[in-house]
Amino acid sequence: MQASHLEFIPNRLRLASRGLILAGALITASSGAQAEAGDDAKAILKAMSDFMGSQQTIELTFDSDIEVITPELEKLQFTNSGEVLLSRPDKLRAHRQGGYADVEMVFDGKTVSILGKNLNGYAQLEAPGSVDQLLEALRAGHGVALPGADLLQSKSYDTLVAGVLEAKHIGRGVIDGVECEHLAFRNFDTDWQLWVEVGDRPMPRKMVITSKTVNNAPQYTLRVKNWKTDVVPAADAFTFTPPANAVQLSPDALADLDELPK
Repeated sequence: MQASHLEFIPNRLRLASRGLILAGALITASSGAQAEAGDDAKAILKAMSDFMGSQQTIELTFDSDIEVITPELEKLQFTNSGEVLLSRPDKLRAHRQGGYADVEMVFDGKTVSILGKNLNGYAQLEAPGSVDQLLEALRAGHGVALPGADLLQSKSYDTLVAGVLEAKHIGRGVIDGVECEHLAFRNFDTDWQLWVEVGDRPMPRKMVITSKTVNNAPQYTLRVKNWKTDVVPAADAFTFTPPANAVQLSPDALADLDELPK
């Protein structure tokens, strides 16, 4: 009987060769699973974007936390709450209140007005166009970060996946009693997670953004508490009337209406 070639290989080498074969199979399976999870994550994100973009009006309330790192490498967290009313394509009212800022923004499709209630001052600038264009103008031209606002864009998927290096569908979680799909994405300088409501109303319920290029990796967290998509806004919902004694500020002052102490 002719001997098998493996019979002349020492036992340790035979085990090693089997281990390599098994490891290769596991790596291949793992890579396939990761690719599938990534495709699944992007499909869920796209479904969320399509649903949100198809809503004519959206009303929500939220809590947000932002972490900062002090020069002494101490991590501090600051918390805000607020509400948003959006009427596509070109109407928006938003209010955010925290310990260091109380800010209201009203956009009527032509002019955006931002009132710093704690400063008793407001700024206005012409910004004709859609809400999508307004968000981009505030970020690019006035240094207003607006984290989480991407979720309100009419085509949020295109913005959110830009720069994504890796996507994962982690599984499911529960946010305020609502079952959600848990997604995780990696960009070059940030990691971010998103929880999307399960079912035929795939709304975002929570978002966490981690800054990887800053010491101690501070995070921004947004938790959506209530969603309404069948709202009929009041006739004056997007009309801005400044308080009688409020001072008009330069648009450059918008960057100072921050949720953090100086």
